[in-house]
Amino acid sequence: MNIRTFEDLEVWKKGRDVRLFVQTVVKKFPAEEKFALTLQIRKSSRSITNNIAEGYGRFFYQENIQFCRISRGSLTELWTI
Repeated sequence: MNIRTFEDLEVWKKGRDVRLFVQTVVKKFPAEEKFALTLQIRKSSRSITNNIAEGYGRFFYQENIQFCRISRGSLTELWTI
């Protein structure tokens, strides 16, 4: 497989699937959760793919790894909400 952009990474594709699933689910939350809980859930789900993409664009391998760690943290945050 030839990887030309971060969008070719399987981990980014899975993260996008999570983000799209979250967008669907939060629409079904009760009205009283629309601004607090759903905002945090949406932010952490977006952070997963955003950090993978940003890390991919970094020049140094160790910087890429750090953004992958941040992405993993965002995924863990999403699990705990």
